[in-house]
Amino acid sequence: MNRAPILVGYYTMVRKDFMRIVRIWSQTLLPPAITMALYFAIFGTFIGSQVAAVHGFPYIQFIVPGLIMMSVITSAYMNTVSTFYFAKWTRTIDELLVSPMPSWVVIAGFVSGGLIRAGLVGVIVVAVSLFFTKLSLFSVGIIFAAALLTALLFSFLGLINGIFAKSFDAISIVPTFVLTPLTYLGGVFYSVEQLPEFFRNLSYFNPILYMVNAFRYGFLGVSDVPLSHAFAVMGTLSVIAFVTTIWLFHKGAGLKQ
Repeated sequence: MNRAPILVGYYTMVRKDFMRIVRIWSQTLLPPAITMALYFAIFGTFIGSQVAAVHGFPYIQFIVPGLIMMSVITSAYMNTVSTFYFAKWTRTIDELLVSPMPSWVVIAGFVSGGLIRAGLVGVIVVAVSLFFTKLSLFSVGIIFAAALLTALLFSFLGLINGIFAKSFDAISIVPTFVLTPLTYLGGVFYSVEQLPEFFRNLSYFNPILYMVNAFRYGFLGVSDVPLSHAFAVMGTLSVIAFVTTIWLFHKGAGLKQ
C-alpha cells in the first residue's frame, strides 16, 4: 500500500485536532490552568503551609507533580472521547472508515490529538506551578516517559468510551464516577505511607497511584512504589487498551451513531 495517502490522512487528522484545540483554547487549555492554579493556591499555599513536609519536601512541592499528572489524565481522556463521539454524531467517522487508511491509522489520529492536548495542558500547568513554588528535576527522561505512557493510556481509554457512548451525557459518566475518585485516591495529595495498612494495601490496586508516583519520582526522586512496577503497570495497561481499541474497530462495535 502506498504510504503517502496514509501519511496525508494521518497528518490531516492531527492538524485538524490541533487547530481545534488551539481555536477553542478557552475550553481546552484555559480551564485546567485556572483549576490547577486554585489547587496550588488553596491546597499548596494556604493549607500546605500548615502541613508537615512529606518525604522531606514542602507539601506544595510534593503535590505539584500529582496535580500536573491529574491535568494530563483528564485532558488526554476528554479530548479523545469528545472528538470521537462528535465524529460519530456528525457521521464524519463514516468517511474515515471507508477511506484507504487502515484502522490503526485512524486510531493513531484520534490518540495523537489526546497526546497533543495533554502535552499542551501539562506544559501550561507546569508554568503555572512556577508562580507558587520551585520545581526540582530529578530525571527529565522519567518525567517524559511517565507522562507519555499515561497520556497514551487515557487517550485509548477515552476512545473506548467514545465508541460505546450513545449520548453526550454518556461521555461524562466515566470521568465523573471513575476517573475523579481514582485520581483523588491515587496519591496526588498524600503519600500512601501515611495511610493505615488496610487503606495503603487497597491503594496499590489503583493504577493511577503508579502513574502519579512515577511522574513524582522524575521531579523529586521519591516514590511510594518501585519505579519498575509503575512502568510495568503503565506499559501493560497501555498495550491492553491498544489491543482492545484495535479489536473494537475491526469488530465495528459502536462506530455508528
